[in-house]
Amino acid sequence: MGSAQARLTTLIGWHRIIGLTMSPKKTPLHAAHRELGARLVDFAGWEMPVDYGAVVAEHLAVREAAGLFDVSHMGELLIEGGGALALLQRLTPNDVSRLGVGQAQYTALTTPNGCFVDDLIIYRLGESRYLAVVNAANIEKDFEWMASHRRGEGELTNVSERYALLALQGPRAEEILDPITHAELAGVKAFHFVEAAIGQQSAIICRTGYTGEDGFELLIEAERVEAIWRRLLEVGASRGLQPVGLAARDTLRLEAKLALYGNDIDEEHTVLEADLGWLVKLDKGDFIGRDALARQKEEGIGRKLVGFEMIERGIARSGYPVLSGGEVETQVTSGSFAPYLKKAIGLCYLPPSAWSPGSEIAIDVRGRSAQARVVPTPFYKRKKVPAGTRIQ
Repeated sequence: MGSAQARLTTLIGWHRIIGLTMSPKKTPLHAAHRELGARLVDFAGWEMPVDYGAVVAEHLAVREAAGLFDVSHMGELLIEGGGALALLQRLTPNDVSRLGVGQAQYTALTTPNGCFVDDLIIYRLGESRYLAVVNAANIEKDFEWMASHRRGEGELTNVSERYALLALQGPRAEEILDPITHAELAGVKAFHFVEAAIGQQSAIICRTGYTGEDGFELLIEAERVEAIWRRLLEVGASRGLQPVGLAARDTLRLEAKLALYGNDIDEEHTVLEADLGWLVKLDKGDFIGRDALARQKEEGIGRKLVGFEMIERGIARSGYPVLSGGEVETQVTSGSFAPYLKKAIGLCYLPPSAWSPGSEIAIDVRGRSAQARVVPTPFYKRKKVPAGTRIQ
């Protein structure tokens, strides 16, 4: 129980810091989670399943077969009408103009300093119609940020209550979804989506995820999601599908070095420092934070988000001090035992002198110094990737 509780503390601790004290909201699948025996916790103001009794088994199911996640706590903001593209181009560092209808793009909302208001995925639904999927804790903040920077372009609507969001992830995801949809899933490339029925329910089926595996994220009308949830679990039962909670979602994304807002990325670290420079398109024109990022790219960054693995016994948890040359250099942003890799791993920001693979650092694990080594990331990379090219 101790290690599971530590993972839980790492996962939800920063939400407590920002003072979410009101009664948690419930997703449309709340009763279904209770039925499955989920352990429910307050996460970002929502009562969410952290696990269904076996975090490691859930993690391994996603790596070896498939897992089904309820991520309906995420927010959806609709941007449409004349000037919608111009607004998104000014708000984000990636080039939204490269999106065709039916494509999605990972990007960020950036501050004037080039740091993160949030990270998000933008879907192009139509000629002048976009949907932004944002982090649950930031829905209101993101909406207000976007609205405050409008110059009369587009219409902005918070449609989060309209949608539920499922994530079907793992090497058998396509095999599980294929029998219950008319969509040609094999033709859906990475970061592309189709609008199609799943059973009798309409959905947006996007080849994206947050686990490092192939799979899909399914945007569904909230009142219709339970039927799809149950149907997927029914079809997937013989194929190794398991419901998966937030604890395994966290260890899966860490193995794939996918950043978590509030831990690895925030308003104190720039997009370049977060090792996400590939999404910064300085040549697309002006955007919030462009000058700061251009200057930093020219001058060089003084710290970078890197991965490490423990050499000595111990698990590096979020917030543990990181020492380099005997001095406290920074702190762990994310850290855990990695169930699939069977080793303790983590992320932290380090200066150029210490960020090269092979460099040794030390982690203060509850008052004891434990050696660790900087390693290339992602820690885990799946062997087979779906056809298509990610939009960058």
